[in-house]
Amino acid sequence: MMSLQEPSKEAVEIDITVHIFTVSATLVGVCLTVISLLIISRKLSHVKSLGEDLLAFDALLFLSSCILSYSALRVRKKGRRHTLERTSEEVFFVALALMGIICVFIVYELI
Repeated sequence: MMSLQEPSKEAVEIDITVHIFTVSATLVGVCLTVISLLIISRKLSHVKSLGEDLLAFDALLFLSSCILSYSALRVRKKGRRHTLERTSEEVFFVALALMGIICVFIVYELI
């Protein structure tokens, strides 16, 4: 009978960091796509949108999270890796919350 071992805390942290890395990179692309759509919309309606500027800032936050998580995967020192992982998570969640706020803002801006 094979026993299933709990993954180590370090393995779980690395797994989370990999997920943050991939999702952050994807969300940078999502932000850029929405910015493009807003620019096209603005060209058609001649209305300037603050949503574009906010999304550009949000894309930079996701990019920062992506870079931090990549750095955490590459660094060898455990203490430094933990700091980078934690910072990456915090930046990711701030960017995610901001994206939600921006979505609400864009919906009300377009009405």
